[in-house]
Amino acid sequence: MRILLVEDEKDMAVALTTALSRHDVVVDHAPSLEIAEEACRSGVHDAVLLDRKLPDGDGLSLIPLLRRERPGLPVIVLSALGSSDQRIAGLDHGADDYLAKPFSTDELMARLRAVMRRPAQIGQSTVNVGRLQFNLTERHADVGGVPLDLTRRELLALEILVRRAGRTVARSALEEAVYGYDEEIVSNTLDSHISRLRSKLNGAGVEIHAIRGLGYLLRAAT
Repeated sequence: MRILLVEDEKDMAVALTTALSRHDVVVDHAPSLEIAEEACRSGVHDAVLLDRKLPDGDGLSLIPLLRRERPGLPVIVLSALGSSDQRIAGLDHGADDYLAKPFSTDELMARLRAVMRRPAQIGQSTVNVGRLQFNLTERHADVGGVPLDLTRRELLALEILVRRAGRTVARSALEEAVYGYDEEIVSNTLDSHISRLRSKLNGAGVEIHAIRGLGYLLRAAT
């Protein structure tokens, strides 16, 4: 899962990024509405976590743009403005959920899972390729009912490959899914993740092919 976090408080952004990374979430941080508007047009995010009190305006003003660009994109407001009237205003502006600060990471993850389960956000909850089964809602994979032990980056790479099974996934798209905006991509590290994935998928009835000059393709073994 890749999240756009719109938050101007640096300490809060760092704390959330660190906490969410433990749940295999890649976080891209936008400290202002201007930067968030540019980021949301990339189309790579699965959800948006949106603060209200930003240096260049109320975060709620971003929601109409999000709805135009990505109509089904889940938006959760995270704000210290937590009165009943303020929460109602956020939901009436089009937010899918509103969580008042302070909050626990476990509650935030539960709310993220809830909005991702809604029909507007998912076409199907599970993808099967060969003996591999990937649950897109709970974000875990197993082979023949046995859970796969994957690192965060391996899971992120497998998720995008499974979502586009049978189609070539561009190397740049894989890197965007696996690494955040602020992370340095070291040469050949993606290839290392794919190599380890191949080993862990041995016996799963799937193959990951390198498409020279383009990227990678996952499909059922023939």
